Amino acid sequence: MIWVPGGTFTMGSDDHYAEEKPAHRVRVDGFWMDPVTVTNREFARFVEATGYVTLAEKPADPANYPGALPGMLAPSSTMFRKPSGPVDMNNHYNWWVYVKGANWRHPRGPASSIAKLMDHPVVHVAFEDAEAYARWVGKELPTEAEWEFAARGGLDGAEFVWGDEMTPGGRQMANTWQGDFPYRNSMDDGFEYTAPVGSYPPNGYGLYDMAGNVWQWTNDWYQEHGAIDSPCCTAENPRGALREASVDPRDDGSRIPRKVTKGGSHLCAPNYCRRYRPAARMAQAIDTSISHLGFRCIVRREERF
Repeated sequence: MIWVPGGTFTMGSDDHYAEEKPAHRVRVDGFWMDPVTVTNREFARFVEATGYVTLAEKPADPANYPGALPGMLAPSSTMFRKPSGPVDMNNHYNWWVYVKGANWRHPRGPASSIAKLMDHPVVHVAFEDAEAYARWVGKELPTEAEWEFAARGGLDGAEFVWGDEMTPGGRQMANTWQGDFPYRNSMDDGFEYTAPVGSYPPNGYGLYDMAGNVWQWTNDWYQEHGAIDSPCCTAENPRGALREASVDPRDDGSRIPRKVTKGGSHLCAPNYCRRYRPAARMAQAIDTSISHLGFRCIVRREERF
């Protein structure tokens, strides 16, 4: 693990998406962090040792989804499916689909496998799956503030993890989408889907893939930065909302709590979801796994890990 020294930094941004505002001062204590996201190899070791079954591998509880058709309750996960041409960008169902049999073992659908992806980040893990793994290895998931501080690598206020230029000297610094999302990816970075962890340069703390590749779970319940009590003053080791924030009601009336995810993914593009930046954030329902979301862990103690 990599030691991330404590310090004060500007969290959030006033220059991009509304959910990142306001920029505010935060201080975090030092902690140890995994240098890369948890891989398929590491997650497979956990499953083999414990017999753990992920949320995507189990049928959904009909009590949690009143009125849902039985077929919709089958084990499944959310996958990106590239359309053949331009689509309505206001309707994300044009590229996101629920796929039966998609899970961490079959990240690109039931016919796929991880045989050649063992060093890629594990995906299709819901929040409870990430938390279970963290407990097994004696670690925790980071808060949003810890994650963002670590991602900045000492570059307080910089636009990206590596500085203020997206492709310094023409070099791709993270696994993101080049071209017109969601139908044309020129793959200037060499990858259409996930990349092996550590494929790009580390940040100033020695952490890899703190932008792009896969989104990463944090332990914070989602709240708007605008709901912060005192954005004018430096907060000490802040955490998210005290209560479980919920998504807007679904068609069946259910409300699903959300956690904060950070870092963007290989699906983030200049024309859509410019969230491959440390300030960027997304609210993710805890009952949902997805093909571009993984995690990494931390340890909050000072002695060498």
